[in-house]
Amino acid sequence: MEMIFACFLSFAVTGLAGGKLILPALRRLKAGQQIREAGPKWHATKAGTPTMGGLMFITGIAASIFAAGWQGMLAGDWSHIYVLLFALVFGVIGFLDDYEKVKRHQNLGLTALQKFLLQLAAAILFLMLMRYEGRLSPDLYVPFWNNSIHLSWPVYMVFAAFVIVGAVNAVNITDGLDGLATSVSIPVALFFVSAATWWGYTQLGVFAAALLGGLLAFLLFNAHPAKVFMGDTGSLFLGGAIAGLAFAFDMPLALALVGIIYIIETLSDILQVGYFKLTHGKRIFKMAPIHHHFEMCGWSENKIVTIFTAVSTLFCALALFGVMNRMV
Repeated sequence: MEMIFACFLSFAVTGLAGGKLILPALRRLKAGQQIREAGPKWHATKAGTPTMGGLMFITGIAASIFAAGWQGMLAGDWSHIYVLLFALVFGVIGFLDDYEKVKRHQNLGLTALQKFLLQLAAAILFLMLMRYEGRLSPDLYVPFWNNSIHLSWPVYMVFAAFVIVGAVNAVNITDGLDGLATSVSIPVALFFVSAATWWGYTQLGVFAAALLGGLLAFLLFNAHPAKVFMGDTGSLFLGGAIAGLAFAFDMPLALALVGIIYIIETLSDILQVGYFKLTHGKRIFKMAPIHHHFEMCGWSENKIVTIFTAVSTLFCALALFGVMNRMV
């Protein structure tokens, strides 16, 4: 019941409060997106579309988890609050980046090193908290095989920190088309709602359900043609939320399945850059990340989003099947 309430309340707050208050405020502030010159030329028509729209679903998620999860908090389970705070740290990093872009009217914000160090620090602190709370083990659960790979704590912490930073930035890279990051993340949120229901992780389920409701409402504004972009504010928060849930559930390897689109997007970017440097100018894809390649091949944004979301849904279903035998 708490999860259902969290989902509906997050949907309502994101849609009503976000649409009626935050979106108009972003328009008044002229918080418009600056389009990269290196991107597809037809994306120039998106210039000026309000960014930092992630504030809409962040507000909805935060309001709903406090409203729906207060009984669990009284009982001593604050796991959903820990994940929220963790995601909010990444959201703040994204907000600072977005603010610099809007203030300077160019598609540049914080430096890559600045973002990396801030994200790494946030990841380490979160992992330390999860270990202190007894929610982490150095045993990596392997979906389908129903066994674990044991690591020493130092090795695990290094591995986990870089997985978190990588996952967060992979979500950020995926946010390149109207509704893409939002749509492919909806089945990911549903995966965590289902896992929480199966194992009785009510508080984490409240957070996942709130995430689901917020994304569904935001998609009404973010679908093509987008009325608002989530910006780094939203994409880094979203990445932090998904990575935070994976580690709060103590099954980070599930990210390899539920995050398949994020991984493909990131690998396409890495391969493109690496091959370009090795061959002194040759390319594997017409443009990277890979969603731009399909655009250059003539696919519409809606077609790309639909197919990528279908792939995300399929792999989330596989992931759910793969972790169902896990003992908690």
